[in-house]
Amino acid sequence: MTSRLQTARPLAALLALAAAAPASAQFWRGGGQGGTPTDQVPAVLEEVRIEEKLGAQVPLDAVLRDDQGRPVQLGSLFKDGKPVVLALVYYDCPMLCGLVQSGLARAMRENGLTAGRDFKAVSLSFAPDEKPALARERRRGYLQSMGLDEASPAWSFWLDQDGAARRIADAVGFHYVKDQASGEWAHLAAVMVLSPDGRVSRYLYGIDYPAKDFRLSLVEAAEGRIGTSFDKLILTCYRYDPASRKYQPFALGFVRAGGLLALAGLGGLIGGLVWRERRKTRRPA
Repeated sequence: MTSRLQTARPLAALLALAAAAPASAQFWRGGGQGGTPTDQVPAVLEEVRIEEKLGAQVPLDAVLRDDQGRPVQLGSLFKDGKPVVLALVYYDCPMLCGLVQSGLARAMRENGLTAGRDFKAVSLSFAPDEKPALARERRRGYLQSMGLDEASPAWSFWLDQDGAARRIADAVGFHYVKDQASGEWAHLAAVMVLSPDGRVSRYLYGIDYPAKDFRLSLVEAAEGRIGTSFDKLILTCYRYDPASRKYQPFALGFVRAGGLLALAGLGGLIGGLVWRERRKTRRPA
């Protein structure tokens, strides 16, 4: 067990760093002799990548298992018309998956929207041999960290069933492989924000998801049906920047917002003048 963890932990740490690199950098900058950089990709990492598929439909008919071992359909998460955050992980992961889920728990807790009411989350284990007891244990711990009751529907922890997890992962472009040497799964760090009809709306990379970006990604996925009017205004002025992987100010959006405010101000001024004029005409001579 010790050798397994010693092998897996460096791999997980390196993958976490790789997740923070630009999506276009699909090569490994390793060290050759004397520390010379090389583009040689370790065999286990050749297929590990995230292929963004914005707008792609996840298979809502996919049947998985919940943390009680019962069959559940992916589409059941979307019946109430809320966006869903999907984390593809495995529960026995020695490092990276725990960091992803801790970051997700923090973002869910701090973004200002209410998990379960405004959106849902699901962690899905792609390791075919993991058991419901482990999923229950992980779910209990993360819900407690958020101050939520174990009966809360806010965050589900599901398991693979007959390859359904692989089917979902392929639909969202999440490519992972098993490292036969360590017995661990090699993958990158990201969560996917899905629209209320089950389409990929946004990828959030790494192990830390800033509250502002997390919230805006959910509001965007729901097309403004959750959040506040101010959130909608912010989305007018901000756009997701793939290079920085953050929501950044959008110059044209500020121009549009300024135009709308000017138009509203002008309309208010005209309305006030008309109201004053009508009062004068109704005043007795």
